[in-house]
Amino acid sequence: MTSERRPLTRARLLPLRLVQFGLTQLLCCVFPLAVFAGLALSALVWDLVEMPVARYDALLVYVLAVQLALVALRVETWRELGVICAFHVVGLALEIFKVHVGSWSYPGDAVLRLGGVPVFSGFMYASVGSYICQAFRRFDLHVGGFRWWPVSLLAVAAYANFFTHHALPDLRWLIALGFVAALWGSTVHFTVGGERYWMPTVQAFVLIGLFLWLAENAATLLGAWSYPDQREGWQMVHLGKLGSWALLITLSFVLVAAVKAGEGTVYSGGSSRVTRARVPRGGERTPVRQD
Repeated sequence: MTSERRPLTRARLLPLRLVQFGLTQLLCCVFPLAVFAGLALSALVWDLVEMPVARYDALLVYVLAVQLALVALRVETWRELGVICAFHVVGLALEIFKVHVGSWSYPGDAVLRLGGVPVFSGFMYASVGSYICQAFRRFDLHVGGFRWWPVSLLAVAAYANFFTHHALPDLRWLIALGFVAALWGSTVHFTVGGERYWMPTVQAFVLIGLFLWLAENAATLLGAWSYPDQREGWQMVHLGKLGSWALLITLSFVLVAAVKAGEGTVYSGGSSRVTRARVPRGGERTPVRQD
């Protein structure tokens, strides 16, 4: 008696797709994971041994070596490196201001500092840029209904609000509502295991913000920096920071999307969900597919 093999439907493949999605995410996080490995190892070593160099300075040399290795191994392109360097500058400027106003502080010593901030800190923002660059490539990301001008202006406003809300009214919730309106109908399309999936762009920003908030908790636990309420002992970062990260990620996304637009992977017109046709290695062109 032979049993008929049941076809693997999309629903039955879901556990496998989730595993594939998670593994791809880990590959996208190669630079952030390297940063956390450096933080964890340095936290252990500098607590046990009297080192001749400050921890933050050693971390700076380490992340520079990692970044150059990623480019040399072609994990990242030179164009993407330029975007990542822009993240470093944007992040370092924010760090200098926030440390100046007392929002957080860096407890360790460092020779290479700017405005009291270790130069290493900018690479934590750069790692976010690296993740987005990797995600565009590894998931074959396509963005439908992406309204460039409103989203770009709101991204700049969100970044500026991190500075201005110390002296002017805090507009983060108004800006967040603006993003919901500007991204209404916009969708992010991605490939997992050869199949296309999609989610609303706003949802993608919130999910990335959530994982950055979790990463922030891990980083403060490892002594990368500390908030005022963590000086007497570590505690979880306030949940409100999740919203801040979700807003900040929009600027990161716009910077990377600006580069990817030149590669034909971002679509800003209307709400079309049509992906570009892809050419397999054999050279035969596959038909344009609806997401």
